[in-house]
Amino acid sequence: MRRIIIGAVSGSYGVKGWIKVRSFTDPPENILTYEPWWLENKGSSQCWQVRAGKVHGPGAVVVELAGLDTPEQAQALKGLQVAVDRDRFPPPAPGEYYQVDLLGLTVRNLKGCVFGKVTEVMPTGANDVLIVDGERERLIPFVQP
Repeated sequence: MRRIIIGAVSGSYGVKGWIKVRSFTDPPENILTYEPWWLENKGSSQCWQVRAGKVHGPGAVVVELAGLDTPEQAQALKGLQVAVDRDRFPPPAPGEYYQVDLLGLTVRNLKGCVFGKVTEVMPTGANDVLIVDGERERLIPFVQP
């Protein structure tokens, strides 16, 4: 099963073993709707159930994980990535997409010339930009023609 990174543990929170997580979801509190969480680091991963959570400042949430009871246990998770199985995502609305689903797609111009494959989607103020790796790297605004 393919897992998608949706956040990162930034430290412990409080005296009961809660963790603070930087959320990569939009809006940030959506991270609390996905379960179970896989905390990953360099090829190793461990499955955790979310007991409770709440928003804690811009882009962050604090979370209670089942089996995590002390600040020391929580601090040991700092730096781990939060991932979920791709099939836990709801289907996107018509005309919408998940950025992760664009990765690896082949990009062609209107004449059919292949530019390469999407390696990253970079958010900018006006619109997203596709980073396309081919004969050379290209930054292509992701807008409708």
